[in-house]
Amino acid sequence: MTPFIAEVLGTFLLMLLGNGVVANVLLSETKGNNSGWIVITTGWGLAVYVAVLVAGPHSGAHINPAVTVSLAAAGLFEWASVPIYIAGQFIGAMLAALVVYLFHKKHYDATEDADLIAATFCNAPAIKNIPSNFFSEMVATFVLLTAVFYIVDPELTMPTGEIALIGLGSIGALPVALVVWAIGLSLGGTTGYAINPARDLGPRIVHSLLPIKNKKTDWGYSWIPVIGPLAGGIIAALLYLQLS
Repeated sequence: MTPFIAEVLGTFLLMLLGNGVVANVLLSETKGNNSGWIVITTGWGLAVYVAVLVAGPHSGAHINPAVTVSLAAAGLFEWASVPIYIAGQFIGAMLAALVVYLFHKKHYDATEDADLIAATFCNAPAIKNIPSNFFSEMVATFVLLTAVFYIVDPELTMPTGEIALIGLGSIGALPVALVVWAIGLSLGGTTGYAINPARDLGPRIVHSLLPIKNKKTDWGYSWIPVIGPLAGGIIAALLYLQLS
């Protein structure tokens, strides 16, 4: 499997399971309806585990443009490979958003609340305040990347040369999943913790294109889950360079 395909597949699995758990909790008449925040954050954490488990041995399982850019900024990843990784991440995220919609189609039809429908694709703040929302995404992603810098092993690389997660496989996937779960539980309640530009913008584009009867895409907010995570990741990279 090439790194590009691994990033497509890994991000697809991340988003299929991640947005899938949101759909299960928020859409009408599902078995998981109203099961709450703990279910959503746990589902996202396990989604990361599955994605890293599959993609890790082949691409390092970035599955997030903020991770890719931050690793490059810290000198742990080649800038020349950044565009192909980000392309794979966006393709995987958009394909997953489409499959989540098709999988839950009857439940989308039964759901009247446009905000709940939109939340199964992209993020929205609990209280909309641009500076505060930006700060939330920046800090949450700073935590993610700070942890990632101490999970990756610069001495451990795959045949294609990408930095690998410690242990790869099932054990290497677990630390990243636990970090994302912790972020969701502690820092996710303000904006829904996108912490991943592809996770939000890719499905937001799909949401805008699908024939959904109740639609509220909110493009005015869409830059926050893109720029906020990138800023947080860059700050984490700069701190890592100072401390290493």
